[in-house]
Amino acid sequence: MARSCPISTSFIIIIVLSHFTSSIGLRPWPDVLPNELQSLDIASRLRVDPDATRMASRDFGKLVHPPNPAAVLYPSSIEDIASLVKFSYNRSFPFSIAARGQGHSLRGQAMAPHGVVVEMRSLNNCSRGSGIRVTKNPISGSYADAGGEQLWIDVLQATLKHGLAPVSWTDYLYLTIGGTLSNAGISGQTFRHGPQISNVYEMDVLTGKGELVTCSKDTNSELFFAVLGGLGQFGIIIRARIALKPAPKRVKWIQMLYDDFSTFSRDQEHLISINGLDYLEGSLLMQNSSPNNWRSSFSPSEYPRISSLISKNGIIYCLEVVKYYDELTSHTVDEELQELLKGLNFLPGFVFTKDVSLVDFLNRVHSEELNLQAKGLWDVPHPWLNLFVPGSRISDFNSGVFRDILPKINQTTGTFLVYPVIRNKWDDRTSAVIPDEDIFYTVGLLHSSGADDWEPLENQNKEILQFCDKAGIKIKRYLSRYTTKEDWMNHFGPKWRTFEDRKAQFDPKLILSPGQQIFNSI
Repeated sequence: MARSCPISTSFIIIIVLSHFTSSIGLRPWPDVLPNELQSLDIASRLRVDPDATRMASRDFGKLVHPPNPAAVLYPSSIEDIASLVKFSYNRSFPFSIAARGQGHSLRGQAMAPHGVVVEMRSLNNCSRGSGIRVTKNPISGSYADAGGEQLWIDVLQATLKHGLAPVSWTDYLYLTIGGTLSNAGISGQTFRHGPQISNVYEMDVLTGKGELVTCSKDTNSELFFAVLGGLGQFGIIIRARIALKPAPKRVKWIQMLYDDFSTFSRDQEHLISINGLDYLEGSLLMQNSSPNNWRSSFSPSEYPRISSLISKNGIIYCLEVVKYYDELTSHTVDEELQELLKGLNFLPGFVFTKDVSLVDFLNRVHSEELNLQAKGLWDVPHPWLNLFVPGSRISDFNSGVFRDILPKINQTTGTFLVYPVIRNKWDDRTSAVIPDEDIFYTVGLLHSSGADDWEPLENQNKEILQFCDKAGIKIKRYLSRYTTKEDWMNHFGPKWRTFEDRKAQFDPKLILSPGQQIFNSI
């Protein structure tokens, strides 16, 4: 039986009567939205009440507080979203629209001040979304067709029922398909399989004209490559066809500690140059930060020894690798790992191993999320800084940032990532922007703070960016938002003209994703 989307009686009353001045306090229809919108079929799924609009103006970052949207659409079908976009596009004065998944943006990128936010997750509660459909084909390649509103954790669970899984992930799985593909989607598998945007066969995209277009590398390819890494500027991802491979059952998860950055980075680059490993990341362990965080394999009995090492050196570098295995390779996996790790120069006695299921490894961040939620430490400001750093300058970055700038502030709550990826695993036809070197490093300074003490961390982020500019380190920012067109032009560099042309082609009235502030000022 088809499911219907529940709409409360009080909500319908608000929509039907909202253009009248009410003596009982119902909110009037927003002046910034045309009254004709109330006559569309989607009117009963548009909310203009403060609870809905306030929620849609918040995100994971909790750093920016722009004006609320005028309304929030809770679609019950893809047609609902298309109707909204078409209506805006056909007006002389269109209103802006932003698709919102999990609201995991950091600086308001998924917001639409005075416009309409589309709560994509609402499609998951109805029968007329794209859902998740798995096609198993060992000859031409297996794949999953997943709605843009679906979470990666749900894709994992659905595909594992068929003995399959995607090959490229993000560290956190409670993100939507549309959200990560609009950026890049990176994690420790990126060095081997490329980002998530390199592992998509086909998409259905709703453009800024309200047209639903199926696209791939061979069909409507300009839209396909524009949308991947396109920051939501060219269309809303309705469905993505994701590459699948046979899923392993278990993983060997190993962490090795280093006290010298050159040795640490040299070993990382060696490991990504050879075949055999399935995942590689690196992180920093610093004074005043506990090794008991979500990416550690450390036994609590090891904490004093590791803390002593950190106190002695100030910073310890942790190299983290994974090797997948199943019943057929369980008797050889240890020997293969020993061969792969032969010749590395980690600190003797500081190697830590776990043997866990694939799901437990891929979903490792969620357990820490639940932990932090229970302590009230998850729903806090996140002044994150994510960068791509050219490999030729990572040593300078270590000296200037890890060793100098970061220790200045006695706030080290969070995770600091640093690991190399390979440029040729990325498709330069997409909208994603990366450094122009064969090897570059992902650096994630994933701070969390209290409600009132995030500004020093933001100022530190600015100091890091200023250091890179002064030192001539040609970084590219990831998951960030600029506030001027000039900054965006510098960010995209040679890709800017293509990016601008694609915007004119697929969203000529600048309707979509105003929160990025690329073509819209807020």
